[in-house]
Amino acid sequence: MKTVTVVGASLAGLNSVQQLRQQGFDGRIVVVGEEAHRPYDRPPLSKALLAGRADVDDLWLCDEEDQDELGAEWLLGVRAEQLDAAAGRVRLSDGAEIDTDGVVIATGGRAHRLPGIEDMRGLHTVRTIEDAIALRTELTGGAGEVVVVGAGWIGAEIASTCHELGLRVTLIEAGDVPLSRTLGDAMGSVFAALHTDHGVTLRCRTRVSAITNARDGDRRRVTGVWLDDGTQLPADVVVMGIGMRPATEWLAGSGVAVDDGVVCDPGCVTELPSVVAVGDVARYRAAPGGTARHEHWTNAAEQPTTAIRNLLAGTTVQHYRPSGYVWSDQYGVRLQVAGELDRPDEVEVIDGSPSDRRFVTAYRRNGDTVGVLAMNNPKLFTRMRKQLANRIPAS
Repeated sequence: MKTVTVVGASLAGLNSVQQLRQQGFDGRIVVVGEEAHRPYDRPPLSKALLAGRADVDDLWLCDEEDQDELGAEWLLGVRAEQLDAAAGRVRLSDGAEIDTDGVVIATGGRAHRLPGIEDMRGLHTVRTIEDAIALRTELTGGAGEVVVVGAGWIGAEIASTCHELGLRVTLIEAGDVPLSRTLGDAMGSVFAALHTDHGVTLRCRTRVSAITNARDGDRRRVTGVWLDDGTQLPADVVVMGIGMRPATEWLAGSGVAVDDGVVCDPGCVTELPSVVAVGDVARYRAAPGGTARHEHWTNAAEQPTTAIRNLLAGTTVQHYRPSGYVWSDQYGVRLQVAGELDRPDEVEVIDGSPSDRRFVTAYRRNGDTVGVLAMNNPKLFTRMRKQLANRIPAS
């Protein structure tokens, strides 16, 4: 293998380049990035950058000297448009073509938006640096009422940041409580209280049916939202935090299977041994059955180690074992999750109290602790996270 092309100049893409070098690949590496920026950290977009506590220069994951030391070619501000796996070629949006022996797909995804309203002033998503800057400009430019749609991690963080900026916030959630699919209803209720205790209006079991708007020069501007229960909410700004769509369109006709992400085996290898996928875009076969696709920082940081080992081996020699670590900062509270929180037989608060906003909860299956959730209790959480990691069998 003489040339490897990494498509996506993201955290997962950068870590893939680093792993290629660390695992002994001394050939040509080409990195293709749709954004003009070098790799940057996305978690601060909805928190520190949006709140004004960080600048763009604080987000870079590597400086220019670090990039040079990796010895890769960085093609930024250009998009991969087609993969011809049989010919070993990647075609770019500027017409250039890259002849390559291996491909790492690290394209992440694009934020979901309601259809038909893509060009409306006051309607935002937060996925890129430009998204966060545009939203901050509106939030600090006289906005009063903000509606955040989706009370998952990103929506909750944006609601918290808007509250920090002194704005009136309504948070819309389709489920019974926030984060119920991740944490369960009992712990989701704790997060519901975290919002409402800070004066954020939380409306669950409802969806947005329409965005109201008015003419604003040559475009339309948001004026509010209609909910499916008939309620109309005024809004100067509406932020959509309803997930992302994996960026896989460019793989049509490539022979790489796509199903809400790039379909991979347990080692992040596609049906083509010369093509692997990492980060938000990778949907891999996970034990004890089914598939998984993770949209969080730790996965993008950890997955390349396994994927690159298999790419260089030319076959799957190692399976990916996720740590399941997720963290979030909301309303001055540090929230941490590790392990497997789905399908528990028992959920027990083992230290502290949710009402005190300091506790640790164990998620158990067949008597074993398989996951842990903590709020403002990093010491015990870290100890339990290490114990969980030691339980994960090596491949």
